[in-house]
Amino acid sequence: MEEVSYEERACEGGKFATVEVTDKPVDEALREAMPKVAKYAGGTNDKGIGMGMTVPISFAVFPNEDGSLQKKLKVWFRIPNQFQSDPPAPSDKSVKIEEREGITVYSTQFGGYAKEADYVAHASRLRAALEGTATYRGDIYFCTGYDPPMKPYGRRNEIWLLKT
Repeated sequence: MEEVSYEERACEGGKFATVEVTDKPVDEALREAMPKVAKYAGGTNDKGIGMGMTVPISFAVFPNEDGSLQKKLKVWFRIPNQFQSDPPAPSDKSVKIEEREGITVYSTQFGGYAKEADYVAHASRLRAALEGTATYRGDIYFCTGYDPPMKPYGRRNEIWLLKT
């Protein structure tokens, strides 16, 4: 079996801008939801304030018994610290502000522009690497994709499994 490197990481709680999309395949749901959250962070809100993108936009997907992904997706962006106490209200009604607890995750990275099949494959490898050594929730995957400042390294994606 292929070796999978991963790390355990604590993720800060707080207020998050979220968009939920159902009844669409993951790739299509991402194309719909990601821009809404990015526009909110960029200033499409009642204060017209661009908050900056200090952390990547992440999303949750929900696997079926057969490993495929349900047609349900939740995208979120942690509102930067300086706006946590009084976040601007989203102009787009599909963007919600919600309070989320801090979590601990097991995280693995891979490169390239990821599609649903890539997230499923890497989550499966991470689950196999953790088998018998760690406790995690298998009914949800958290994922993210971002372009690091040093472009020669290309697109980075992460899969997170929630530590229980």
